[in-house]
Formats: sequence, C-alpha cells, structure tokens
Amino acid sequence: MNIRILSGTPLFQGIKEQEIEAMLQCLSAEEKEFEKDAYIYRTGDITGRLGIVMEGSVNIIKDDVWGNRKIIENIGQGQIFAETYACLKGEAMMVDVQALGPARVLFVDVKRILTTCPSACDFHARLIRSLMYVLAHKNLVLTKKMDVITPKSLRERVLVYLSQESVKQGNRTVTVPFNRQQMADYLSVDRSALSGELSRMQKEGVIAYEKNRFQIL
Repeated sequence: MNIRILSGTPLFQGIKEQEIEAMLQCLSAEEKEFEKDAYIYRTGDITGRLGIVMEGSVNIIKDDVWGNRKIIENIGQGQIFAETYACLKGEAMMVDVQALGPARVLFVDVKRILTTCPSACDFHARLIRSLMYVLAHKNLVLTKKMDVITPKSLRERVLVYLSQESVKQGNRTVTVPFNRQQMADYLSVDRSALSGELSRMQKEGVIAYEKNRFQIL
C-alpha cells in the first residue's frame, strides 16, 4: 500500500506517514483491485465504507430506467467516494461506481472513524474534522455540476465546464478525464450533438481541441 498517496488525501492530510500506518489497522482498511469497467458499487447497495482511489480513476454514474446514462463525477487518484452513503447508516446508494480503467481502491470503515476505539487512539478528532471537510467539498462539487447542466444550450454547458476545468488546472489549455461519450454523459447531452457543437466551436475560433485536450481561445 502506498502510504505516501494516503498522506496527500483530504482524509489523512497533515498526518504523518508512520501514524497513518497505525491508523489503518484501527480503521479496518482493506485494499482491492478492479479491472476496467468493473463495478465497485451498484445502485441499491448499502455500505458503511468509503473508498479512496489509490490508482486509476472511477466514475460516479446515474442510469435511468430507459438506459440513459449520466456521469455525475470522475474520482481520480487520492480522491474519495461513497462517503455520504457510508455516513448514512442503511441508506441505499442511488448511483453506480465504475472503474474507468484498472484501479486500486482502499476501503475504510466510517464507523471506525466516528466511534472511539477501545485503545483510545488520539487521531479520531483529526479524522472527524477531515471527514467534515470531505463532505463539504463534495457539496461544492455537486454545486459546480449543477452550474454545468443548468444552461439550456449545449454550447453554454461546454463553456461552463471548460471554464471550471481551466480554473481548476490553472491553465487555458486543459485535459479532461473523459472520452467523447463520457463527456456527453457528464454534460447530459447527446454524443453526436456534442461532437457537432465542438466542431463548430473550433471552426469559429472559440476553442481548439484534440481528443480530450482543449484550449480556450
């Protein structure tokens, strides 16, 4: 297990690597590997464990009964998922979590974070504060997603999304974590319509792009 990756995650931020090793046993941490497109969680699952992506990335997906797919969020290395459901005891998941490619995930029992262990470890207060930060950050992410899918026109959705990524990556040239179908799912639009709009935007000099790399002109 790569402890260095964990030390850079929001949950373990500010905690020394040697301390993290001791914590993992107390938290019943378990690492698992997943193949490309494998489902980590499915809609309806009930879990008490949050996941930390150690390698690769995963998509949070929402499918409706007609087979339409929406990508809610992409979770990369060092990021956390399923923390809300893990905190809400008995709450069934309303989304799927799927590996975008080969991935390794560390699962942590949230109950062990919120409940003081018999050995009276002194790190619980720090972990609870960190977990609150993670939950607040996820709320911000969902707010940004609403900003993306609220505009009625496809072009506005593309520009809002690319603008967010530009601020996030600190550059007017950005690399998005999606292929064209996944980007369409994230924006809640048709793939062919998205491809057509991107082509028009490039011809008009609004953007330039090649595969998943975009430049805002």
